[in-house]
Amino acid sequence: MLIYAIPPSLYCAKLRIVLRAKGLAWREEPPPGGYGSAEYKRVVPSGNLPALVEDGFLLADGEAIAEYLEERFPEPALMPVDLRERARMRERGRFHDTRLEPAVRRLFPHIEREGRDAGVVRQAVVEIEARLGQFARMVGDDLPFGLGDCGWPITLLWIELLGPVMGFSVTLPAEVAAYRDRLADVPWVAAELAAYRPAVEAFLASER
Repeated sequence: MLIYAIPPSLYCAKLRIVLRAKGLAWREEPPPGGYGSAEYKRVVPSGNLPALVEDGFLLADGEAIAEYLEERFPEPALMPVDLRERARMRERGRFHDTRLEPAVRRLFPHIEREGRDAGVVRQAVVEIEARLGQFARMVGDDLPFGLGDCGWPITLLWIELLGPVMGFSVTLPAEVAAYRDRLADVPWVAAELAAYRPAVEAFLASER
């Protein structure tokens, strides 16, 4: 199983948590020619990261890959059996992917001090705080770890590390902080964070 990925990519880290949780072995390579290159798009038409290649089968959407792996390797399960719990797990993942993560991503073009738009940063931080407040009312400790959880520890780490670099501070609601701490105790999350934090710190240092 080959995964095209780059070290600081949030969605690549999210996929690695899924792979670790499933106990799968994989080989990881950078996109040929670099991310966004014409060479890579000749291999992966969408140019998306991460991308998976397995026995000639190509898939290049992080969420689609995670769902494929859940069906391809059903044990250990990362989706609840109960219908409503499965729906809530999907809700948790979709809220991350469509609400919180895009707000955090809006900060990325402004990491470098030169050319940083303070107004854009302030607006993004306000939205991040609003999304975290919403999630605090949604999250609980009644669901086992699943697919919908895999992006959260990575994005929360970005918020933590971007703050000192960009001059903002976000205090997690107590419910979200407790959720983050529960995730940190999950072995495959802890293993990914141990490797991913230094990669993000190195990336941020190179951008400053």
